[in-house]
Amino acid sequence: MEKGKIKYAIFGNSYHKECAASIGQIIQILRRHTAYISIEEQFYHFVRSTLKIDFQPDEIITDNNFSASFAISLGGDGTFLNTAARVGEKEIPIIGINTGRLGFLAEVLPKDFEKLIESLRRGDYFIEHRSLLRVCDNANQLNIYPYALNEVAILKHDNSSMISIRALVDGHYLTTYQADGLLISTPTGSTGYSLSVGGPIISPTSPCIALTPVAPHSLNVRPIILNDDITIRLQVKSRNHNFLTSIDGRSQNLDDHVELMIRRAPYRIHLVKRSNSHFFDTLRNKLLWGADKRI
Repeated sequence: MEKGKIKYAIFGNSYHKECAASIGQIIQILRRHTAYISIEEQFYHFVRSTLKIDFQPDEIITDNNFSASFAISLGGDGTFLNTAARVGEKEIPIIGINTGRLGFLAEVLPKDFEKLIESLRRGDYFIEHRSLLRVCDNANQLNIYPYALNEVAILKHDNSSMISIRALVDGHYLTTYQADGLLISTPTGSTGYSLSVGGPIISPTSPCIALTPVAPHSLNVRPIILNDDITIRLQVKSRNHNFLTSIDGRSQNLDDHVELMIRRAPYRIHLVKRSNSHFFDTLRNKLLWGADKRI
């Protein structure tokens, strides 16, 4: 790589053909700024074969053994979560380009990308650090990537009956949830699945974890926020003797004798933020707070 070039690793959504114009535009901008471009293999084939964009990268990413100054996530928040899983412990800052819909994580619009690149060259940006959750089990059955930037979901599976989830915090009994499920969310995940089932919105850099039941049997069971330096143990019982564990959308069916342990991960994910970007602005704009439908 030439001295002085900034290296970008591009990851994207390989399903939305309607994003072709935005993807082509972003590649052209990187070329104009003489960037060193590496791109994830599957996404590269999508760009060349499906979108018909004539593009020769400097490097193709075939596994998780890659490096970059910045990672670019092209898509929505789901694509961002997949990019975060690929980046893992590398501490590469991630730029989220929103070619999807809501976009709390992928908040940079394609039309603003060139301004962002210029800001990166000037150093006119900041890095926001986001905590993750790590999941392990007592039976070594879990075989999906065990880190969650958004949430860990414990859900009923193949049965209309509720499940029973006994929760302990640092060894102390909290309660037994009779519900369709339980979400253990990071502050980042508080505006995702957790929000849709009545969980609290949490400022994204807060040192806490939220537990939110999904359709609880008793209305007295409410969400609770805990410090993020604790360990949560979950013991699940169901009529069909299994349950679904979903970690940022990666799902696995587990036997109900499996006990899960959830704690804060030993590393964080780093988001590139524009200097004028603030969570409250994003929240207000995405959720239409204060919007007057009469206007």
